[in-house]
Amino acid sequence: MIGFDRESRCGKWFPGVVALGSLAVIAMLDSMLVFGQSTPERAQPVAYDSVVIGGWVFDTAAGSFRRNQGIGIVDGRFESLDAGSNKGRITRHQVVVSVPEDRITQLDDSQFILPGLVDCHAHYNVKLFKRRREEYRVMPVVYLANGTTVTFSCGEFDPETMEALRKRIERGEQIGPKLINSGPYFGRARPGWRRDKEESEIRAEVDHWAARGVGGFKAKQIAPRELAILIDQAHQHGLTVTGHLDSGFRDSVNPRDAIDMGIDRVEHFLGGDAMPSTKPAYDSLGGITADLPEYRSIVRKFIERGTVFDATLTAYGYFGYEGEEFGYWFDERSLFTPYVQADVKGREKEKANEQFATIYHAKIATIASFHEAGGTITLGTDHVSDGNHLPGFGAHRELDAFVRAGIPVADAIRIGTINGARALRIDRDYGSIEKGKVADFFIVEGDPLENIRNTRNVRFVSTAGRLHRSAELLQTVAGQLGPASEVDRDEW
Repeated sequence: MIGFDRESRCGKWFPGVVALGSLAVIAMLDSMLVFGQSTPERAQPVAYDSVVIGGWVFDTAAGSFRRNQGIGIVDGRFESLDAGSNKGRITRHQVVVSVPEDRITQLDDSQFILPGLVDCHAHYNVKLFKRRREEYRVMPVVYLANGTTVTFSCGEFDPETMEALRKRIERGEQIGPKLINSGPYFGRARPGWRRDKEESEIRAEVDHWAARGVGGFKAKQIAPRELAILIDQAHQHGLTVTGHLDSGFRDSVNPRDAIDMGIDRVEHFLGGDAMPSTKPAYDSLGGITADLPEYRSIVRKFIERGTVFDATLTAYGYFGYEGEEFGYWFDERSLFTPYVQADVKGREKEKANEQFATIYHAKIATIASFHEAGGTITLGTDHVSDGNHLPGFGAHRELDAFVRAGIPVADAIRIGTINGARALRIDRDYGSIEKGKVADFFIVEGDPLENIRNTRNVRFVSTAGRLHRSAELLQTVAGQLGPASEVDRDEW
């Protein structure tokens, strides 16, 4: 915190009207002080579509919160960060701003504004019964209600459905975060993938999905030859490639070798010589520690080549560990249909996956050393729901895990916001609260720098200047995820 007395916070919350419209707020400049001297000068009115006043706003560069002087929004972007306060009128250096009351959201001193979260490994698909399938009605709302305003769908099982979802969101026909499609998996994770694909066929597939508007590609269970072709062709379109890779075992790709090919991001684990090609990656992960020379070597390689690590710390914890960090602060299960809820309650408890529990703890124990060395980390949830947890809420568990691992809170927030925007090459418009950027942000109760779990207390979320109450969003999808009865169970 800088620039204020923490003990002096006081005030009363005036929620105002949070639905934003097109009527303008008129800001009149009467005069301006320059170097302490008044310079009488008339200026043209500045029009705002809406203003958010009060509370505290996260300064990404400083890594601290400063008092919010008034966020003015025009056409879905931040037009001003000192647009006014006091619910309708402010005098700042004799600048008088008049704001119609129905275009104001007034915050309490206990409320904090953060840039929208960027999930670089988001899945919209679930596996409730027989198979994984995309869920495009409830999942977008859950992501958004939790402050995630950008998602990269990191490997799609039904890319046509996901493309259609993206277009509906872009047209304003459906509520959801900005969706960056990945298209289908490249590699054996895609049903029907052939290992004898010709180079021309792989390149043609990249061209096809690039023309359809994907924002990057995901490789999984891919061979070295295939990955090299994918990276080269994607880069010709200016698109990034990320990968769930392995150790080099049985014609897989070690992240070390993928970095030499020019891959942009790596998912889950760093790879390197600590993961020998004589056995699968999962068999080695539990024994990796931050003091191993092989670990330090791969960390240097990531940093020297500028390769981004999407850590997905908590992804393994859901299946192998029952720590309190995986508890509920909102009953996520209430968002599933009553039929799914009853089925989940009737299932026998699955035995914990001990290997995944070991991997989770090993990742927690090493991630801070990667960060301290200068490595770039992004936030990715990578959770496919089985009727219990949902990845929209998982973004907050991931932030918590970063802090539990020893990463400073301000850096964890940067990991979840600006780092993801940079990795997806959209930081010109997203990832921080700055004039000219898209007005994506969320408002929480309580200071996240005092307790990172305060990010869970989402009250409002804005996507492109459209402000929603989080609780109301969740209420609109309560009891709707999954089949309603035995009749449509086979579709899931």
